[in-house]
Amino acid sequence: MIVIGIDPGIARTGYGVLSTGTRSPTLLTYGCIETGSECIREERLLEIHTRISGLLDEYNPAWVAVERLFFSRNTTSAMQVSEARGVLLLAAAQHKIPVAEYTPNQVKQAVTGSGRADKHQVQEMMRRLLRLEEIPRPDDAADGLALALCHINMGQLR
Repeated sequence: MIVIGIDPGIARTGYGVLSTGTRSPTLLTYGCIETGSECIREERLLEIHTRISGLLDEYNPAWVAVERLFFSRNTTSAMQVSEARGVLLLAAAQHKIPVAEYTPNQVKQAVTGSGRADKHQVQEMMRRLLRLEEIPRPDDAADGLALALCHINMGQLR
């Protein structure tokens, strides 16, 4: 089974693709979709949709794991993240791929054992658990990997 984890954002959308075909999850790819602030919002959202759709076509995942939004005091930032999240959900629906949603605390708990872990702890655990030579950067990409791993771990508990 292939799972893609996606950490939505308008400026940077992190993603990680893992396979569960072996005893432990195998890394297929990870990275970030970055959109420039010089582009208008619609172009940025189109770029995110196009690039995520390309990943869905290339890897044909069984699941998409996405971070669930939580209340933010910065409503402008929250709206932009929700718009990016919307185009990710649209891409998954267009590809007929089910979506699982996890809160940041659920993801941190699943991959580090603590819902209060910081970004560096999540990056370090991704390095260890996926046997990487270096921590995945930027932290948005590590978050995408953590979302995919969280879903795999949750699936094994069901």
